[in-house]
Order: sequence, then C-alpha cells, then structure tokens
Amino acid sequence: MTDRSRRDVLFAATALAVGMTATGSRAAASTSASKASFPPVVHHVFFWLKNPDSSEDLAKLLAGLRTLAGIDTVRGIHIGVPADTEQRGVVDGSYSASEILFFDDVAGQNAYQVHPIHKQFVADCEHLWERVVVYDVMAVTP
Repeated sequence: MTDRSRRDVLFAATALAVGMTATGSRAAASTSASKASFPPVVHHVFFWLKNPDSSEDLAKLLAGLRTLAGIDTVRGIHIGVPADTEQRGVVDGSYSASEILFFDDVAGQNAYQVHPIHKQFVADCEHLWERVVVYDVMAVTP
C-alpha cells in the first residue's frame, strides 16, 4: 500500500467516524427531545370485551376509539391491542384493547369527558365491553 492510499484510507475512516459520532449525537438529542414532548396529562383506558374472541366486536371498538381523535382537546392518541411480548408475571395481557389520550391539562381532559364525540363513543360501544379500567396520569419532571 502506498503512502497516498494509506492516507486516503485513514482520511476516509476518520471522516466516517466523525460522521457517525455527529449523527449519533443528533439522534440522541432528537430522541431526548421527542421523549420530553408528550403533553403532561395522560388518560389510559383498558377495555375487556364481553366476547373476547369476536374479531367483529374488537373491530367495532377500535373504530369507535378512532373517533376520539376528533375531539379538539386531544393532543395525541395511541390505540392498541396486547403486544405479543415475553410472558412475565408482571405483564397483564388479559385486556382486549387500550387507548392512550394526551391532553395539555386537566381542563382539556375534563372537556373530553363531556364532549359529544366521547358521549357518542360510549353510547355506541359500551355494549361491547364487560370491564373498563382507567388510569389518569399527570407527568412529573424527570
């Protein structure tokens, strides 16, 4: 290998390392920023269907949950079903579906509770579930 080609290889390796470090720093910074960007009030609801084996009932519930995104005080929504993760004693996957709603403040969450879209969701879907558990959470400084 000539001195010139050795220098080229070293230069390329150094440039690659610097680029990876810079990219990693930006990724870490953006990850930290995105983790801190959630609105402070969280409304997390778990639903157990009366007919847990009914894909039709689950589809109706999920469709109803999607309508909640239309409420103006809802800043974010996550709708899901139990993940197929490792079974551990602390993991409860017995529910059928869950939704997480994000609000700027408690007043926004209170407005959501009486909003016509939420009331319609309850009227349309309450016959589908046998149990509902709600966790309302206020963020604390990390």
